[in-house]
Amino acid sequence: MKKLIVRCVGAGVVLSTSLLWGETALAALSPDKNFGLDIKFTGQSEDDRDLGTRRGGDVLGLGLDVRPWFYGQRGNWSAFALGQAVTATDIIETDTLQSTDLGTESGSSGNNDRQPDKSYLALREFWIGYSGFTAYPGEELRLGRQRLRTDDGMWRDTNIEALNWTFDTTLLRAHLGAAERFSEYRTDLDELDPEDEDRLHLYGDISTQWQPGQWVGIRAHHSRDDGNLPSPGERVDELDKTSTGDLTWLGLEANSDAYNYRNQNPLNYWVSATWLTGDRDTLNTSTVGGQTIATGKQGGNVSAWATDLGIRLRLDPSWQVGAAYARGSGGGGDDGSGNYQQTGLESNRSNYTGTRSRAHRFGEAFRGELSNLQVATLFGSWQLREDYDASLIYHKFWRVDDKQPLGSSGVNARVNDNGVTRSLQNGEKDVGQEVDLILTKYFKEGLLPASMSQAIDEPSALVRLRGGLFKPGDAYGSDVDSYMHRVFVDAIWRF
Repeated sequence: MKKLIVRCVGAGVVLSTSLLWGETALAALSPDKNFGLDIKFTGQSEDDRDLGTRRGGDVLGLGLDVRPWFYGQRGNWSAFALGQAVTATDIIETDTLQSTDLGTESGSSGNNDRQPDKSYLALREFWIGYSGFTAYPGEELRLGRQRLRTDDGMWRDTNIEALNWTFDTTLLRAHLGAAERFSEYRTDLDELDPEDEDRLHLYGDISTQWQPGQWVGIRAHHSRDDGNLPSPGERVDELDKTSTGDLTWLGLEANSDAYNYRNQNPLNYWVSATWLTGDRDTLNTSTVGGQTIATGKQGGNVSAWATDLGIRLRLDPSWQVGAAYARGSGGGGDDGSGNYQQTGLESNRSNYTGTRSRAHRFGEAFRGELSNLQVATLFGSWQLREDYDASLIYHKFWRVDDKQPLGSSGVNARVNDNGVTRSLQNGEKDVGQEVDLILTKYFKEGLLPASMSQAIDEPSALVRLRGGLFKPGDAYGSDVDSYMHRVFVDAIWRF
Protein backbone atom coordinates (compact mmCIF):
# COMPACT_ATOMS: atom_id res chain seq x y z
CA MET A 1 0.00 0.00 0.00
CA LYS A 2 2.86 2.37 0.84
CA LYS A 3 4.42 1.82 -2.59
CA LEU A 4 1.07 2.44 -4.25
CA ILE A 5 0.60 5.73 -2.35
CA VAL A 6 4.13 6.88 -3.24
CA ARG A 7 3.60 6.02 -6.90
CA CYS A 8 0.25 7.80 -7.06
CA VAL A 9 1.65 10.86 -5.29
CA GLY A 10 4.60 10.93 -7.69
CA ALA A 11 2.32 10.70 -10.70
CA GLY A 12 0.11 13.43 -9.25
CA VAL A 13 3.08 15.73 -8.72
CA VAL A 14 4.24 15.34 -12.32
CA LEU A 15 0.74 15.73 -13.74
CA SER A 16 -0.21 18.63 -11.48
CA THR A 17 3.04 20.46 -12.18
CA SER A 18 2.61 19.98 -15.92
CA LEU A 19 -0.97 21.22 -15.83
CA LEU A 20 -0.03 24.20 -13.69
CA TRP A 21 2.76 25.16 -16.05
CA GLY A 22 0.36 24.46 -18.91
CA GLU A 23 -2.19 27.00 -17.67
CA THR A 24 0.55 29.62 -17.28
CA ALA A 25 2.04 29.00 -20.70
CA LEU A 26 -1.20 28.54 -22.63
CA ALA A 27 -2.61 31.73 -21.21
CA ALA A 28 0.05 33.52 -23.24
CA LEU A 29 -0.34 31.49 -26.43
CA SER A 30 -1.51 33.24 -29.55
CA PRO A 31 -4.40 31.97 -31.67
CA ASP A 32 -1.76 30.55 -34.03
CA LYS A 33 -1.77 27.01 -32.61
CA ASN A 34 -1.98 23.56 -34.11
CA PHE A 35 -4.44 20.80 -33.32
CA GLY A 36 -5.66 17.80 -35.23
CA LEU A 37 -6.73 14.19 -35.33
CA ASP A 38 -4.77 11.13 -36.45
CA ILE A 39 -6.83 8.10 -37.46
CA LYS A 40 -5.11 4.75 -37.73
CA PHE A 41 -6.61 1.45 -38.89
CA THR A 42 -4.57 -1.66 -38.03
CA GLY A 43 -5.00 -5.27 -39.04
CA GLN A 44 -2.87 -7.87 -37.25
CA SER A 45 -2.27 -11.57 -37.89
CA GLU A 46 -0.04 -13.54 -35.53
CA ASP A 47 0.55 -17.28 -35.20
CA ASP A 48 1.95 -18.50 -32.79
CA ARG A 49 4.05 -16.51 -30.27
CA ASP A 50 4.17 -19.56 -27.95
CA LEU A 51 5.38 -21.85 -30.79
CA GLY A 52 2.60 -24.30 -29.92
CA THR A 53 3.84 -24.91 -26.35
CA ARG A 54 0.78 -23.39 -24.63
CA ARG A 55 -2.80 -22.48 -25.35
CA GLY A 56 -3.36 -19.15 -27.05
CA GLY A 57 -0.64 -17.08 -28.66
CA ASP A 58 -2.64 -16.35 -31.82
CA VAL A 59 -3.99 -12.96 -32.87
CA LEU A 60 -6.30 -12.08 -35.74
CA GLY A 61 -8.13 -8.79 -35.60
CA LEU A 62 -8.83 -5.26 -36.79
CA GLY A 63 -8.44 -2.11 -34.74
CA LEU A 64 -9.22 1.61 -34.87
CA ASP A 65 -6.82 3.99 -33.13
CA VAL A 66 -7.87 7.66 -32.91
CA ARG A 67 -5.32 10.17 -31.59
CA PRO A 68 -6.37 13.80 -31.01
CA TRP A 69 -3.43 16.14 -30.47
CA PHE A 70 -2.80 19.75 -29.60
CA TYR A 71 0.35 21.82 -29.95
CA GLY A 72 0.71 25.47 -29.01
CA GLN A 73 3.65 27.84 -29.01
CA ARG A 74 4.29 31.45 -28.21
CA GLY A 75 7.69 32.96 -27.64
CA ASN A 76 9.85 30.53 -25.68
CA TRP A 77 6.92 28.49 -24.34
CA SER A 78 5.28 25.48 -25.95
CA ALA A 79 2.80 22.81 -24.90
CA PHE A 80 1.75 19.48 -26.37
CA ALA A 81 -0.89 16.87 -25.53
CA LEU A 82 -1.65 13.63 -27.36
CA GLY A 83 -4.58 11.38 -26.45
CA GLN A 84 -5.60 7.97 -27.74
CA ALA A 85 -8.81 5.95 -28.10
CA VAL A 86 -8.56 2.35 -29.30
CA THR A 87 -11.19 -0.22 -30.15
CA ALA A 88 -10.54 -3.57 -31.80
CA THR A 89 -11.96 -7.01 -32.50
CA ASP A 90 -9.03 -8.68 -30.72
CA ILE A 91 -6.18 -7.54 -28.49
CA ILE A 92 -3.92 -6.15 -31.19
CA GLU A 93 -1.00 -3.73 -31.31
CA THR A 94 -1.83 -0.39 -32.86
CA ASP A 95 1.22 1.14 -31.16
CA THR A 96 4.81 0.19 -32.09
CA LEU A 97 5.95 1.34 -28.61
CA GLN A 98 3.63 -1.08 -26.79
CA SER A 99 5.33 -3.11 -24.06
CA THR A 100 6.16 -6.66 -25.17
CA ASP A 101 4.69 -8.15 -21.97
CA LEU A 102 1.13 -7.08 -22.79
CA GLY A 103 -1.18 -9.82 -23.97
CA THR A 104 1.30 -12.63 -23.28
CA GLU A 105 0.94 -14.26 -19.86
CA SER A 106 -0.71 -11.42 -18.02
CA GLY A 107 -3.59 -12.68 -15.94
CA SER A 108 -2.55 -16.34 -16.09
CA SER A 109 -2.35 -16.50 -12.28
CA GLY A 110 -5.53 -14.58 -11.62
CA ASN A 111 -3.92 -11.12 -11.63
CA ASN A 112 -5.53 -8.99 -14.33
CA ASP A 113 -3.87 -5.67 -13.50
CA ARG A 114 -1.84 -5.76 -16.74
CA GLN A 115 -4.33 -7.62 -18.89
CA PRO A 116 -5.06 -5.33 -21.89
CA ASP A 117 -8.60 -4.80 -23.16
CA LYS A 118 -9.80 -4.66 -26.75
CA SER A 119 -10.90 -1.07 -26.18
CA TYR A 120 -9.27 1.56 -24.00
CA LEU A 121 -8.49 5.25 -23.60
CA ALA A 122 -4.97 6.57 -23.04
CA LEU A 123 -2.99 9.75 -22.56
CA ARG A 124 0.22 9.28 -24.51
CA GLU A 125 1.93 12.65 -24.01
CA PHE A 126 1.42 15.86 -22.05
CA TRP A 127 4.30 18.27 -21.61
CA ILE A 128 5.34 21.88 -21.29
CA GLY A 129 8.45 23.15 -23.05
CA TYR A 130 10.69 26.19 -22.56
CA SER A 131 13.43 27.17 -25.02
CA GLY A 132 14.72 30.45 -23.61
CA PHE A 133 17.92 29.34 -21.91
CA THR A 134 20.08 29.90 -25.01
CA ALA A 135 19.71 31.66 -28.35
CA TYR A 136 20.01 28.40 -30.32
CA PRO A 137 16.74 27.31 -32.03
CA GLY A 138 17.37 23.63 -31.25
CA GLU A 139 17.47 24.02 -27.47
CA GLU A 140 14.49 23.15 -25.24
CA LEU A 141 13.63 21.97 -21.74
CA ARG A 142 10.51 19.79 -21.42
CA LEU A 143 8.63 18.64 -18.33
CA GLY A 144 5.91 15.98 -18.39
CA ARG A 145 5.12 12.73 -20.15
CA GLN A 146 7.00 12.87 -23.44
CA ARG A 147 8.66 10.87 -26.18
CA LEU A 148 12.33 10.19 -25.46
CA ARG A 149 14.20 8.75 -28.42
CA THR A 150 17.71 8.09 -29.68
CA ASP A 151 18.25 7.65 -33.41
CA ASP A 152 19.08 3.95 -33.12
CA GLY A 153 16.20 3.24 -30.70
CA MET A 154 18.53 1.02 -28.63
CA TRP A 155 18.93 3.34 -25.62
CA ARG A 156 15.69 5.32 -25.49
CA ASP A 157 12.46 5.22 -27.46
CA THR A 158 9.40 5.44 -25.23
CA ASN A 159 6.76 7.71 -23.74
CA ILE A 160 7.64 8.39 -20.11
CA GLU A 161 7.39 11.09 -17.45
CA ALA A 162 10.62 13.07 -17.65
CA LEU A 163 12.49 16.32 -17.26
CA ASN A 164 14.49 16.45 -20.49
CA TRP A 165 16.84 19.09 -21.93
CA THR A 166 17.72 18.95 -25.63
CA PHE A 167 20.40 20.87 -27.52
CA ASP A 168 20.27 20.18 -31.27
CA THR A 169 22.30 22.28 -33.70
CA THR A 170 24.12 21.68 -36.97
CA LEU A 171 27.42 20.72 -35.32
CA LEU A 172 26.45 19.63 -31.80
CA ARG A 173 23.67 17.51 -30.28
CA ALA A 174 23.11 16.80 -26.59
CA HIS A 175 20.46 15.48 -24.19
CA LEU A 176 20.33 15.49 -20.42
CA GLY A 177 17.49 14.33 -18.23
CA ALA A 178 15.80 12.23 -15.58
CA ALA A 179 12.81 9.93 -16.09
CA GLU A 180 10.60 7.60 -14.08
CA ARG A 181 7.40 5.85 -15.06
CA PHE A 182 4.54 6.37 -12.60
CA SER A 183 1.58 5.14 -14.64
CA GLU A 184 0.66 3.72 -18.05
CA TYR A 185 -2.15 6.34 -18.33
CA ARG A 186 -4.43 3.71 -19.87
CA THR A 187 -7.91 2.85 -18.65
CA ASP A 188 -7.26 -0.90 -18.95
CA LEU A 189 -3.91 -1.16 -17.14
CA ASP A 190 -3.80 -0.74 -13.36
CA GLU A 191 -0.17 -1.70 -12.77
CA LEU A 192 3.21 -0.96 -14.28
CA ASP A 193 5.49 -3.49 -15.87
CA PRO A 194 7.48 -4.88 -12.91
CA GLU A 195 10.67 -3.74 -14.63
CA ASP A 196 9.45 -0.11 -14.46
CA GLU A 197 8.24 -0.17 -10.85
CA ASP A 198 10.31 2.13 -8.56
CA ARG A 199 12.97 2.60 -11.25
CA LEU A 200 14.62 5.97 -11.84
CA HIS A 201 16.59 6.73 -15.02
CA LEU A 202 19.31 9.39 -15.33
CA TYR A 203 20.83 9.90 -18.77
CA GLY A 204 22.92 12.14 -20.97
CA ASP A 205 24.61 12.11 -24.35
CA ILE A 206 26.59 14.45 -26.57
CA SER A 207 27.74 14.09 -30.19
CA THR A 208 29.50 16.35 -32.64
CA GLN A 209 29.82 16.54 -36.41
CA TRP A 210 33.60 16.46 -36.77
CA GLN A 211 33.35 16.75 -40.53
CA PRO A 212 30.35 17.03 -42.89
CA GLY A 213 28.00 14.11 -42.33
CA GLN A 214 30.31 12.36 -39.83
CA TRP A 215 29.18 12.18 -36.19
CA VAL A 216 30.96 10.89 -33.09
CA GLY A 217 29.61 10.90 -29.56
CA ILE A 218 29.43 9.49 -26.04
CA ARG A 219 26.39 8.32 -24.08
CA ALA A 220 25.69 7.52 -20.43
CA HIS A 221 22.67 6.07 -18.62
CA HIS A 222 22.13 5.11 -15.00
CA SER A 223 19.13 3.28 -13.59
CA ARG A 224 18.40 2.91 -9.90
CA ASP A 225 15.83 0.25 -9.03
CA ASP A 226 14.60 0.53 -5.45
CA GLY A 227 11.97 -2.20 -5.77
CA ASN A 228 11.79 -5.28 -3.54
CA LEU A 229 11.99 -8.92 -4.57
CA PRO A 230 9.55 -11.46 -3.06
CA SER A 231 10.81 -13.07 0.17
CA PRO A 232 11.66 -16.79 0.31
CA GLY A 233 8.49 -18.87 0.52
CA GLU A 234 6.26 -16.23 -1.08
CA ARG A 235 4.24 -17.02 -4.18
CA VAL A 236 5.51 -15.24 -7.30
CA ASP A 237 3.28 -14.01 -10.11
CA GLU A 238 3.97 -12.13 -13.34
CA LEU A 239 3.65 -8.72 -11.67
CA ASP A 240 6.41 -9.38 -9.13
CA LYS A 241 9.90 -8.13 -9.74
CA THR A 242 12.48 -10.73 -10.73
CA SER A 243 15.54 -8.46 -10.59
CA THR A 244 16.68 -5.18 -9.05
CA GLY A 245 19.91 -3.23 -8.94
CA ASP A 246 21.91 -0.13 -9.78
CA LEU A 247 23.25 -0.26 -13.34
CA THR A 248 25.33 2.15 -15.41
CA TRP A 249 25.79 2.13 -19.18
CA LEU A 250 28.65 3.99 -20.91
CA GLY A 251 28.80 4.07 -24.69
CA LEU A 252 30.77 5.37 -27.66
CA GLU A 253 29.23 5.82 -31.10
CA ALA A 254 30.11 7.00 -34.59
CA ASN A 255 27.98 7.16 -37.71
CA SER A 256 27.65 8.84 -41.09
CA ASP A 257 24.20 10.27 -40.34
CA ALA A 258 23.08 6.77 -41.29
CA TYR A 259 19.65 7.01 -39.63
CA ASN A 260 18.71 10.04 -41.74
CA TYR A 261 16.87 8.58 -44.73
CA ARG A 262 17.31 11.84 -46.65
CA ASN A 263 21.09 11.64 -46.86
CA GLN A 264 22.53 10.65 -50.23
CA ASN A 265 25.88 9.28 -49.06
CA PRO A 266 27.18 6.50 -51.32
CA LEU A 267 28.33 4.67 -48.17
CA ASN A 268 26.71 4.82 -44.73
CA TYR A 269 27.89 3.21 -41.50
CA TRP A 270 27.18 3.06 -37.77
CA VAL A 271 29.42 1.76 -34.98
CA SER A 272 28.65 1.64 -31.26
CA ALA A 273 30.23 0.01 -28.22
CA THR A 274 28.63 -0.05 -24.76
CA TRP A 275 29.90 -1.13 -21.34
CA LEU A 276 27.55 -2.10 -18.52
CA THR A 277 28.59 -2.16 -14.88
CA GLY A 278 26.85 -2.17 -11.50
CA ASP A 279 25.09 -4.48 -9.06
CA ARG A 280 22.17 -6.75 -9.86
CA ASP A 281 20.03 -9.01 -7.64
CA THR A 282 18.12 -11.81 -9.37
CA LEU A 283 15.21 -13.75 -7.88
CA ASN A 284 15.56 -17.52 -7.53
CA THR A 285 12.36 -19.57 -7.76
CA SER A 286 11.07 -23.13 -7.81
CA THR A 287 7.78 -24.70 -8.84
CA VAL A 288 5.74 -26.29 -6.06
CA GLY A 289 2.30 -27.72 -6.75
CA GLY A 290 2.05 -25.81 -10.01
CA GLN A 291 2.89 -22.48 -8.33
CA THR A 292 6.08 -20.47 -8.57
CA ILE A 293 7.64 -19.91 -5.13
CA ALA A 294 10.52 -17.58 -4.27
CA THR A 295 13.53 -19.40 -2.81
CA GLY A 296 15.89 -16.46 -2.35
CA LYS A 297 17.96 -14.13 -4.47
CA GLN A 298 21.33 -14.16 -6.11
CA GLY A 299 23.34 -10.95 -6.19
CA GLY A 300 26.59 -9.89 -7.72
CA ASN A 301 28.52 -7.38 -9.72
CA VAL A 302 27.69 -6.92 -13.38
CA SER A 303 30.36 -6.55 -16.04
CA ALA A 304 29.01 -6.80 -19.57
CA TRP A 305 29.24 -5.17 -22.98
CA ALA A 306 27.43 -4.82 -26.30
CA THR A 307 28.16 -3.62 -29.81
CA ASP A 308 26.18 -2.77 -32.93
CA LEU A 309 27.89 -2.43 -36.32
CA GLY A 310 26.35 -1.69 -39.70
CA ILE A 311 27.19 -0.67 -43.25
CA ARG A 312 24.88 0.38 -46.09
CA LEU A 313 25.83 0.87 -49.75
CA ARG A 314 23.81 3.05 -52.11
CA LEU A 315 23.60 1.40 -55.54
CA ASP A 316 21.67 4.26 -57.12
CA PRO A 317 19.28 7.01 -55.90
CA SER A 318 16.60 4.41 -55.11
CA TRP A 319 18.34 1.14 -54.15
CA GLN A 320 20.50 0.32 -51.12
CA VAL A 321 21.95 -2.88 -49.65
CA GLY A 322 23.58 -3.45 -46.30
CA ALA A 323 24.73 -5.72 -43.51
CA ALA A 324 24.81 -5.41 -39.73
CA TYR A 325 26.00 -7.30 -36.67
CA ALA A 326 25.01 -6.86 -33.03
CA ARG A 327 26.15 -8.68 -29.90
CA GLY A 328 25.12 -8.43 -26.26
CA SER A 329 27.45 -10.39 -23.99
CA GLY A 330 26.35 -13.41 -21.99
CA GLY A 331 27.74 -15.72 -19.34
CA GLY A 332 29.61 -14.99 -16.15
CA GLY A 333 28.71 -18.18 -14.30
CA ASP A 334 25.50 -19.13 -12.53
CA ASP A 335 24.80 -15.54 -11.51
CA GLY A 336 24.80 -14.32 -15.12
CA SER A 337 27.06 -11.41 -14.22
CA GLY A 338 28.24 -11.21 -17.82
CA ASN A 339 24.73 -10.97 -19.28
CA TYR A 340 24.23 -7.60 -20.93
CA GLN A 341 20.81 -5.98 -20.66
CA GLN A 342 19.41 -2.87 -22.31
CA THR A 343 18.22 0.23 -20.45
CA GLY A 344 14.53 -0.76 -20.39
CA LEU A 345 13.53 2.36 -22.36
CA GLU A 346 14.45 1.00 -25.79
CA SER A 347 12.22 0.04 -28.73
CA ASN A 348 15.06 -1.18 -31.00
CA ARG A 349 13.30 0.48 -33.94
CA SER A 350 15.17 2.76 -36.34
CA ASN A 351 15.67 3.76 -39.98
CA TYR A 352 18.75 1.56 -40.37
CA THR A 353 17.67 0.24 -43.79
CA GLY A 354 17.82 3.78 -45.22
CA THR A 355 14.09 4.40 -45.72
CA ARG A 356 11.47 6.45 -43.89
CA SER A 357 9.98 3.26 -42.42
CA ARG A 358 11.43 2.32 -39.04
CA ALA A 359 12.17 -1.40 -38.71
CA HIS A 360 12.85 -3.53 -35.64
CA ARG A 361 16.58 -4.13 -35.42
CA PHE A 362 16.04 -7.70 -34.17
CA GLY A 363 13.07 -8.85 -36.20
CA GLU A 364 9.44 -7.81 -36.54
CA ALA A 365 8.40 -11.26 -35.27
CA PHE A 366 11.21 -12.26 -32.88
CA ARG A 367 11.71 -8.74 -31.40
CA GLY A 368 14.74 -9.71 -29.39
CA GLU A 369 16.47 -7.78 -26.63
CA LEU A 370 20.26 -7.49 -26.90
CA SER A 371 21.04 -9.77 -23.94
CA ASN A 372 23.13 -12.93 -24.37
CA LEU A 373 22.27 -12.56 -28.05
CA GLN A 374 24.18 -12.07 -31.27
CA VAL A 375 22.46 -11.16 -34.53
CA ALA A 376 23.71 -11.07 -38.11
CA THR A 377 21.54 -9.06 -40.53
CA LEU A 378 21.42 -8.62 -44.30
CA PHE A 379 19.00 -6.20 -45.96
CA GLY A 380 18.02 -4.42 -49.15
CA SER A 381 15.85 -1.33 -49.46
CA TRP A 382 14.15 0.73 -52.16
CA GLN A 383 12.78 4.25 -52.01
CA LEU A 384 10.96 6.14 -54.76
CA ARG A 385 10.93 9.87 -54.06
CA GLU A 386 8.54 10.66 -51.19
CA ASP A 387 5.90 8.19 -52.41
CA TYR A 388 7.06 4.60 -51.75
CA ASP A 389 9.63 2.61 -49.83
CA ALA A 390 10.34 -1.06 -49.18
CA SER A 391 12.78 -3.11 -47.09
CA LEU A 392 13.58 -6.84 -47.22
CA ILE A 393 15.57 -8.02 -44.18
CA TYR A 394 17.14 -11.32 -43.10
CA HIS A 395 18.26 -12.03 -39.49
CA LYS A 396 20.16 -14.94 -37.96
CA PHE A 397 20.07 -15.27 -34.14
CA TRP A 398 22.40 -17.12 -31.73
CA ARG A 399 22.90 -17.25 -27.98
CA VAL A 400 26.33 -16.10 -26.80
CA ASP A 401 26.28 -18.46 -23.78
CA ASP A 402 24.31 -21.64 -24.43
CA LYS A 403 23.38 -22.09 -20.75
CA GLN A 404 22.16 -18.56 -19.99
CA PRO A 405 18.67 -17.23 -20.86
CA LEU A 406 17.97 -14.54 -23.42
CA GLY A 407 16.44 -11.22 -22.56
CA SER A 408 12.80 -10.57 -23.37
CA SER A 409 11.52 -11.17 -26.89
CA GLY A 410 8.29 -11.51 -28.80
CA VAL A 411 8.52 -15.33 -28.66
CA ASN A 412 7.35 -16.89 -25.38
CA ALA A 413 7.80 -20.63 -25.81
CA ARG A 414 8.46 -22.90 -22.82
CA VAL A 415 10.19 -26.16 -23.75
CA ASN A 416 10.99 -29.30 -21.75
CA ASP A 417 14.74 -29.67 -21.18
CA ASN A 418 15.35 -33.02 -19.46
CA GLY A 419 12.29 -32.61 -17.27
CA VAL A 420 12.89 -28.91 -16.56
CA THR A 421 10.68 -26.26 -18.16
CA ARG A 422 12.85 -23.60 -19.78
CA SER A 423 12.55 -20.97 -22.49
CA LEU A 424 15.54 -22.54 -24.27
CA GLN A 425 17.41 -25.84 -24.06
CA ASN A 426 20.84 -25.91 -22.43
CA GLY A 427 23.76 -26.58 -24.76
CA GLU A 428 22.10 -25.14 -27.87
CA LYS A 429 23.10 -21.75 -29.30
CA ASP A 430 21.00 -21.63 -32.49
CA VAL A 431 17.98 -19.44 -31.67
CA GLY A 432 16.62 -19.19 -35.20
CA GLN A 433 16.31 -17.01 -38.27
CA GLU A 434 13.80 -14.56 -39.67
CA VAL A 435 12.78 -12.74 -42.84
CA ASP A 436 11.03 -9.35 -42.61
CA LEU A 437 9.22 -7.36 -45.29
CA ILE A 438 8.12 -3.73 -44.95
CA LEU A 439 6.20 -1.93 -47.74
CA THR A 440 4.85 1.63 -47.50
CA LYS A 441 2.86 3.98 -49.72
CA TYR A 442 2.84 7.64 -48.60
CA PHE A 443 0.26 10.30 -49.44
CA LYS A 444 1.13 13.97 -49.77
CA GLU A 445 -2.31 14.87 -48.48
CA GLY A 446 -2.90 14.45 -44.76
CA LEU A 447 0.40 16.10 -43.83
CA LEU A 448 1.15 17.31 -40.34
CA PRO A 449 1.91 21.02 -39.89
CA ALA A 450 5.61 21.86 -40.12
CA SER A 451 5.69 22.68 -36.41
CA MET A 452 4.76 19.06 -35.59
CA SER A 453 6.73 17.21 -38.28
CA GLN A 454 9.50 16.25 -35.82
CA ALA A 455 7.24 15.38 -32.89
CA ILE A 456 5.37 12.40 -34.35
CA ASP A 457 6.86 9.37 -36.11
CA GLU A 458 4.94 9.68 -39.35
CA PRO A 459 4.50 13.25 -40.66
CA SER A 460 2.24 12.16 -43.53
CA ALA A 461 -0.60 9.79 -44.29
CA LEU A 462 0.35 6.27 -45.37
CA VAL A 463 -0.54 2.61 -45.90
CA ARG A 464 2.09 0.17 -44.61
CA LEU A 465 2.65 -3.59 -44.46
CA ARG A 466 5.02 -4.87 -41.73
CA GLY A 467 5.64 -8.57 -41.46
CA GLY A 468 8.10 -11.09 -40.05
CA LEU A 469 8.40 -14.87 -40.46
CA PHE A 470 10.48 -16.52 -37.70
CA LYS A 471 11.88 -20.06 -37.89
CA PRO A 472 13.00 -21.32 -34.44
CA GLY A 473 16.41 -22.97 -34.13
CA ASP A 474 17.77 -25.95 -32.18
CA ALA A 475 17.66 -24.01 -28.90
CA TYR A 476 13.85 -24.38 -28.93
CA GLY A 477 14.05 -28.16 -29.36
CA SER A 478 12.03 -30.34 -31.72
CA ASP A 479 8.57 -30.10 -30.12
CA VAL A 480 7.73 -26.58 -31.22
CA ASP A 481 6.05 -25.16 -34.30
CA SER A 482 8.23 -24.91 -37.41
CA TYR A 483 7.39 -21.23 -37.97
CA MET A 484 5.67 -18.25 -36.37
CA HIS A 485 4.62 -15.03 -38.07
CA ARG A 486 3.55 -11.54 -37.10
CA VAL A 487 2.01 -9.30 -39.79
CA PHE A 488 0.50 -5.80 -39.57
CA VAL A 489 -1.27 -3.62 -42.11
CA ASP A 490 -1.55 0.03 -41.02
CA ALA A 491 -3.44 2.87 -42.66
CA ILE A 492 -2.92 6.37 -41.21
CA TRP A 493 -4.69 9.58 -42.14
CA ARG A 494 -4.34 13.09 -40.72
CA PHE A 495 -7.08 15.66 -40.12
